[in-house]
Amino acid sequence: MPKSKNNGAGVPPSNAPATTGADLVIITGISGSGKLTALKAFEDLGFYAVDNLPIALVPKFADLTLDSKTQKRSAVTIDIREGEALKKFPQIYAELKNRVHPTIVFLDADDEVLQRRFSETRRPHPLGSASTVLSSIADERKELKAIRDLADLYIDTSKLNVHDLRRQISEKFKDLDDPANITVYINSFGFRYGVPPDSDLVFDVRFLPNPNYIPEFKHLTGRHPSVARYIRSFPQTTEFIERISDLLIYLLPHYIREGKSYLTISFGCTGGHHRSVLIAHEINKRLKKAGFTVKERHRDAERQ
Repeated sequence: MPKSKNNGAGVPPSNAPATTGADLVIITGISGSGKLTALKAFEDLGFYAVDNLPIALVPKFADLTLDSKTQKRSAVTIDIREGEALKKFPQIYAELKNRVHPTIVFLDADDEVLQRRFSETRRPHPLGSASTVLSSIADERKELKAIRDLADLYIDTSKLNVHDLRRQISEKFKDLDDPANITVYINSFGFRYGVPPDSDLVFDVRFLPNPNYIPEFKHLTGRHPSVARYIRSFPQTTEFIERISDLLIYLLPHYIREGKSYLTISFGCTGGHHRSVLIAHEINKRLKKAGFTVKERHRDAERQ
């Protein structure tokens, strides 16, 4: 079954002001996950960038951006430093969606990675030094859960360096000013290594016969002609590709109308070598033929 994340797009009431003039990106997440790096990446893309804007001022800031004749896109960070004011954010965000098209980017990382980053920088956690870093991170996750649930984009920076994070943001937001455009990211992966955390839609293709049990295919991938021919030889493969392609071609215009500028679709099999690779590649071809901008990635294809 596909898994869809809340895209946070709201339908403005009939008396709401027009929302096509501005885009506001709200960057938040766990301390040490790279929020400042993300903000600088948005600044490089031409966004007006503000760090740690008080939550109460976000609606006013959005109005000023909307009224500006020169600056139509902006990015702000909010985080645990806001303290008790964070509890007001869901209500403020609901009202904000009547003014502009906001997008929430939530950054996170594994606890061990965050702990190491704090150790390397020798900076205390924003919640203070009375508790351990891991304890503070756990408390921070609880405080930010309501905001994370509203997020449009979740980025796990555990395995990303500064350049990787900036590249991801650039790829996903460089065309945000064009409401008629959406970039589709097609991933293949292996369930044994976990579902990609940034997936909007997840499809399980383990119902297809597994080439891994055929010795000559074991160390090849789904891009190899012999493996691809074998997977395509089953009628359910062709039917699945056609049905999912038709579904996505139907869905994507609706995502565009809701203001979504990117969508990550992941296809998973057991190891991420054969079936998911072939299916992702075939779906990629069909979406490109339909006129969409598509980027293809095979996360686990080369794992041994």
